[in-house]
Amino acid sequence: MNSSLMLRAGIFALATGFMSLTAGAADLLKGKVVYEAGCVACHSTGAAGAPKVGDAAAWAPRIKNGAATLYASALKGKGAMPAKGGNGSLADADVRAAVDYMVSQSEGGKAAAATAAPAPAAAAAAPAPMPVAAVGASVNTFNRLMKPPAERNLPPARDGIHDPENDGTHSLQPPLAAFGSMARNNDGNRVDWVKTLGENRITPRFDRNDPNAKPMVMDLNIVREVKGSMPDVVYPHKQHTEWLDCSNCHPAIFVPQKGANQISMASILLGQGCGVCHGKVAFPVSDCRRCHSKSKPLPARADAKP
Repeated sequence: MNSSLMLRAGIFALATGFMSLTAGAADLLKGKVVYEAGCVACHSTGAAGAPKVGDAAAWAPRIKNGAATLYASALKGKGAMPAKGGNGSLADADVRAAVDYMVSQSEGGKAAAATAAPAPAAAAAAPAPMPVAAVGASVNTFNRLMKPPAERNLPPARDGIHDPENDGTHSLQPPLAAFGSMARNNDGNRVDWVKTLGENRITPRFDRNDPNAKPMVMDLNIVREVKGSMPDVVYPHKQHTEWLDCSNCHPAIFVPQKGANQISMASILLGQGCGVCHGKVAFPVSDCRRCHSKSKPLPARADAKP
């Protein structure tokens, strides 16, 4: 089931399961479903400067500007956030409901009453609701490298990537043992793969059938200009082509033509574009400076003297 159908199913379940709630509470619950299905990707991690839900200090100045301004930003996009969070199929009312939910969770004290379970009598009269957390619960499971410390580098049979029913899975070396001699990093699976490769600690096979095949390394940086104050993105072909053939990315993921690829943080966090690998088998986008690495000149101050 795609995310759009999942979202509609979740909203329908909430609409039928909470008929006894007030209209305001039902809207907040609908907003939570929308948030869990998409907004959570940035607003739970702070990616691209998005205010985290629950961070009252970050939300206070935004709330002060009024609901109309918040709605307009969400509907039309602002900074790194695309219109409707990158999901153009969302109804405007659903987007506003998601904004209301995030505000309710971020200004303190108002969310609990609105999203509380119905009174016992009402609960008995209404069918049991679908747990909101279940709707879209798998939306971000692709980002397997962003796990709590106790769940990083699990044995292959438990990592959610390999098939635990396959006998060959259990014969693979556990990552903690395999990564022991590699260069360390604070992202993803805690290995600096580029440095490890550069120091010849690993020698990946470029061709599955030919162990002597050499990669065609392309030392070319692509700079993508970013609107707003964030540094521009630098895509280094060298570090990628040391591992991968051009056909891994072109043309199925990226069309090799200027202006042909629309990329946003929302789409990456949903597993598209760069997100096809980053968050699955490459470092997750938890450190903005890894990609946003080309600084921009500071804008001239209006009161600066010539």
